[in-house]
Amino acid sequence: MTITVKLSDKTMKEMDKFYDDFKRLKTPPYALFQADDADCVVTVYTSGKAVFQGKTADLSSKMWIEMEQHNNPGKKVDVKNSEDKKKDKKKDKKNKAITCSAIGSDEVGTGDYFGPIVVTAAYVNKNQIEEINELGVKDSKKLTDEEIVKLVPKFLKKIEYSTYTLSPEKYNEIYDQVSMNMNTIKAILHNKALRQLVDKNLGQEKIIVDQFCDPKLYYRYLKSVPNPVSDITFITKGEDHSVAVACASLISRYIFLQEFDKLSKEIGTTLPKSGGFEADNIGTKLVKEKGFDILTKCAKLNFKNTEKIKEQLKTEM
Repeated sequence: MTITVKLSDKTMKEMDKFYDDFKRLKTPPYALFQADDADCVVTVYTSGKAVFQGKTADLSSKMWIEMEQHNNPGKKVDVKNSEDKKKDKKKDKKNKAITCSAIGSDEVGTGDYFGPIVVTAAYVNKNQIEEINELGVKDSKKLTDEEIVKLVPKFLKKIEYSTYTLSPEKYNEIYDQVSMNMNTIKAILHNKALRQLVDKNLGQEKIIVDQFCDPKLYYRYLKSVPNPVSDITFITKGEDHSVAVACASLISRYIFLQEFDKLSKEIGTTLPKSGGFEADNIGTKLVKEKGFDILTKCAKLNFKNTEKIKEQLKTEM
């Protein structure tokens, strides 16, 4: 998979600092740097484009797409995905997803160092699609947080939905378990949210998940889960093709924002969203004031930010 993202100067500078310890010695022509990020190679060019290539390109790029949105609120992030070339082959499937009664699910928070992961499944009857579209429902990444806070209450009581929120503290506990990784956690949470709606027998024609991994891997992640939800339609950028997925995306972001604000108040510091350089600085400040254990309560410790924070603390000692 190859994902290309157009970035602002501010985001590029944050990426440059973030990947400082993971840069390759040689860089391609016209590139600022090239770095390794798990199963993904990240190349940032002088033109302002960042290219993510590899198995985890979706996960690696998501953090910087969200960072670019945070740095330039209200502006659409220019993202191109090699998977988009396969759209024509899946056109009929996606057109059906637009018009049918469906349960859709999506998640937020997986690219944020601080805060929870929120997964929501939402059911939208085909008779509701036009009404909900008229409200301006679209992918949460295409709306500012302020717009989301105003929009979601307008349709929240009109549809059935199920949400699961995984706190940073619980995330850290789960991640330490054998065979757990981000995609496993996401699959389990998606399945929980979907199962709650499926068991209500709402009459859905399709169950749609915003695709974050290969479908075969998704079901493999659920091998220890009893009676997982099956017959799922996986669609890349599902929120663009299904109102149900778009609603799920918006509700997840809406709840994430509420939980994030609550966490900031509990910690006593305004926590930054995303996982960039600002997160490193705030994390370092928190550890100095409250000790390292404070990160267990508010951050995802397996993120590279944790190592960056440790390095900052060493240099300041």
